[in-house]
Amino acid sequence: MARIITVGAAQLGPIARNDSRADVINRLIDLMKQAKSVGCDLIVFPELALTTFFPRWYMENQVEIDAFFETEMPGTETRPLFELSAHLGIGFYLGYAELTIEKGQTRRYNTSILVNKSGQIIGKYRKIHVPGHIEYKPEQTFQHLERRYFDIGNLGFQVWRAFDGIIGMCICNDRRWSETYRVMGLQNVEMILIGYSTPQETHLSQFHNHLVMQDGAYQNATWVVGVAKAGREEGCDLIGGSAIIAPSGEIVAKSITLGDELIVARCNLDLCQPLSNFEIYRQPQYYQAICEQKSVTSEDV
Repeated sequence: MARIITVGAAQLGPIARNDSRADVINRLIDLMKQAKSVGCDLIVFPELALTTFFPRWYMENQVEIDAFFETEMPGTETRPLFELSAHLGIGFYLGYAELTIEKGQTRRYNTSILVNKSGQIIGKYRKIHVPGHIEYKPEQTFQHLERRYFDIGNLGFQVWRAFDGIIGMCICNDRRWSETYRVMGLQNVEMILIGYSTPQETHLSQFHNHLVMQDGAYQNATWVVGVAKAGREEGCDLIGGSAIIAPSGEIVAKSITLGDELIVARCNLDLCQPLSNFEIYRQPQYYQAICEQKSVTSEDV
């Protein structure tokens, strides 16, 4: 019997700087209810889904900065989303800004979590490919200060057995780099969940957005679910273009608006059976050879 996950990609339109957590959570709750009404097992929200994309502003006041971060998950304001997840029996992926203490030091990460149908966190990822710059650049119309506000993720590219499959996570700029997909592919990943908040920088922005996700899906025989922030948010145009992509590299569902929108696909995980010689090249000997720059013979695999 085919292993089917019905997935909802929950694109979000603009979030204003002064929108409260409660306002945003209500929007997520509405999308979760829509997803459940059409039979979704899993709903995927974007990167930094609880606030506006605050790294576009240069800030020096740490109290002002930390107001965008979550110190616990779930917390008082986000708990209703977890409670609804458990009540409806639907899992979710959520991107947010995480503030935590590690070995006595305060750390701040661009984070995503995977939550099961019982409303329990079963996986966490912290963004590794953190883009942008640290100091203010007056010559730029928009700042991109992620490196000012976020530490580099320290959890690696893990996968989790959930929803009758093998699920991986990454965030935004991670999707640009082949090693993101490759490391999870070597762990036999069957679906990669990606939240992003990407500005419309050139006429090629949307083309490149889909290109890298389709390429990652095809080369690693995995489903990819890419979910965007979209629309004109605080003067910055975000590309949207949320998409659910099959292991063949084909887009099977895509958003058509720049606002809150749910797109849905029934994803057969059995289609992830490696195509052509993919199974051979997923062997860990190849990855070790890449890292150590040594040769691999056919007897090794």
